[in-house]
Amino acid sequence: MVLFGIGGSTAVASAAGTLRQAVLADRGGLDLFSVSDHPYYADRLDAYAEIGVVLGRTERISGLVSVTNLPTRPAPMLARTVTSLSSLSGGRIVLGMGVGGLWDDIARLGFEKLTPGAAVRAFEEGIRLVKQLGGGGEPVTFDGEFYQVTALHPAEARIPPVWTGSVGPKSLAVTGRVADGWMPGRAADWLSERYRTSRPVIDEAAATAGRDPADVVTVYNFPGRITEEPLPKTRDDDGRWIGGSPEQWIEELTGAVLDHDAHGFVLFGPGGRPPADGDVSRWAEEIAPAVREAVAK
Repeated sequence: MVLFGIGGSTAVASAAGTLRQAVLADRGGLDLFSVSDHPYYADRLDAYAEIGVVLGRTERISGLVSVTNLPTRPAPMLARTVTSLSSLSGGRIVLGMGVGGLWDDIARLGFEKLTPGAAVRAFEEGIRLVKQLGGGGEPVTFDGEFYQVTALHPAEARIPPVWTGSVGPKSLAVTGRVADGWMPGRAADWLSERYRTSRPVIDEAAATAGRDPADVVTVYNFPGRITEEPLPKTRDDDGRWIGGSPEQWIEELTGAVLDHDAHGFVLFGPGGRPPADGDVSRWAEEIAPAVREAVAK
């Protein structure tokens, strides 16, 4: 099944509108409500507090923090957070995880800066540990470079799928080895140079680890306008998607699924802003059903 979602705002000033839009997306039959994670900004909502409220206000849609700022949310506690949200929501959660990029801001929260190499090692270790801390079973003892837990009982709830936002080759390889999905950074899509050079790194690492590369799905953050009339060009001179009429979106996304193995799309407005309410409705009521129908044929 092709997944369709929207990217929500984390602005404190937009909280009421964000919750309204999440309910709109849920009632429209969308699959994902995604927010970013920047806990060092006072004008942003805490991502997991926001997702928790969204899940409490909705019935079907899944929450996704894209991507969790792992350096500020240690893996054992992150596992407890997502398994708790899974239990409370009936499994409506996807776990997005990232290496951490804004290290000066992360350090302002009191966390130690890591070198790029150490950050990637901590990222892989964190994913491996989180995956051990759900689904019940025997107590977990883990003695890693960055994480140590002793005789910690896993939660009964399973750990949800883990998607990453990996960009560099080392973190892309981690995605191939241990993750379940990948959201290309900087809103790169299936026609971008970033995708063409990055996805083979994931696939090679997955195969080397004895995994089927197809088990690591690709889900795209996809900004653009939904217009009443078709646009003469749906991509700019750099090849980046601009948008177009619902019919143009349907054609583009259907091709992405059938020709490029896309697994899902999270809609943003132009410039990466949250989409307008009208665009959320058209995305849910016109575009998503038509793409699913075309793919099913």
